[in-house]
Amino acid sequence: MSSIRAIRGMSDILPEESCYWQFLEAQVRALLASHGYAEVRLPLVELTALFRRSIGEVTDIVEKEMYTFEDRNGESLTLRPEGTAGCVRAVIQNGLLGTSQRLWYSGPMFRYERPQKGRQRQFHQIGVEAFGVATPDMDAELIAMSARLWQRLGLASHVRLELNSIGSSAARQAYREALVTYLDGHREALDADSQRRLESNPLRILDSKNPTTQEILAGAPALADFLDGESRADFERLTELLDAAGIPYVINPRLVRGLDYYNKTVFEWVTDSLGAQGTVCAGGRYDSLVEQLGGKPTPGIGFAMGVERLVLLLQAAGIAVQDAARAQVYAVCVGEAATSAAFASLARLRDALPDLHIVQHTGGGSFRSQMKRADRSGADYALIWGDDEVANGVVTLKALRGEGEQRQLPVTQLVDELAGLNRAS
Repeated sequence: MSSIRAIRGMSDILPEESCYWQFLEAQVRALLASHGYAEVRLPLVELTALFRRSIGEVTDIVEKEMYTFEDRNGESLTLRPEGTAGCVRAVIQNGLLGTSQRLWYSGPMFRYERPQKGRQRQFHQIGVEAFGVATPDMDAELIAMSARLWQRLGLASHVRLELNSIGSSAARQAYREALVTYLDGHREALDADSQRRLESNPLRILDSKNPTTQEILAGAPALADFLDGESRADFERLTELLDAAGIPYVINPRLVRGLDYYNKTVFEWVTDSLGAQGTVCAGGRYDSLVEQLGGKPTPGIGFAMGVERLVLLLQAAGIAVQDAARAQVYAVCVGEAATSAAFASLARLRDALPDLHIVQHTGGGSFRSQMKRADRSGADYALIWGDDEVANGVVTLKALRGEGEQRQLPVTQLVDELAGLNRAS
């Protein structure tokens, strides 16, 4: 009988990688809290209609990538492919509109894609959303906050910011018509994917990586020429604020984002260190989405970060991350009496020093085998209980890393001794 394996594109996150996840999540959580963003926890499954109404019927996500099924009541449900729509649904349903809201969420998303490095069928995002503020200082806050995160993670030199404005829905529709007219004259030379998008979502052709299509696009109408006055003024103000904050950026006139709900500001943080999967954080403004999903008109803007890609980038950049679960102290106990004594002493030690990471050996074994395990654990110190230690009410403290003499100390002094060592490390 063959063994059961994980579903293709849905990977286990093992301990040697989870430490990177914990490091990233801790930095994000602290940064967002310092800016007044509160966490919201959203369902993995939503009504399919939510994504059809928000993302758009003719996007690749809705047409080809969603995990959709009927439940026992015959309702069409979908594993969430992105987080913004669910967050908007939550603020409407729970009456959170009316005042400005700063929210964030994290967790798995699901899209049926061809699995590759940095692109999985179950992937994880951290999303940040702000509601109720229509002015470009809100756009600047989100971008500046993400820039500050790269600094905290040690990734500032590995990413760059690309910006664009896609204007109002009316301006975008006028540009769409001009773009379709132009590209229709080159239809036969376009790649197959772009030919399909010409009928359904022509702005996505601007993202094509096909060299021939890119040559054709060089002569296409420019989106900037179709911007409405308000969008143009807001974008100019945004760039002024970013300049004032010393945040470098590149204006990318072909940046449009892949979801129908965006308007005005769109942005991406991209890297050259991960090959084809270069976007690690992306977002933009969606001022009509709340109303589109049944709420009162409320401006919004947000972004999402791909956790898998950021972990890959941390590793590619050589950022050292310490395993939060690494043992600092390994307790060796030889014999039943020693094990009983160790259990009693370690219980007091854990209560007194809850931040000290202690692994107690279990399963018996010789002194030599236990010391080998202590060394392999990566712990800085071993605490040793044997018959002599039990008889004399002491414990042996042995340094496993660097220099340090092995010595015995009374069990009653264990807390004070390890408290000092813990502060020193």
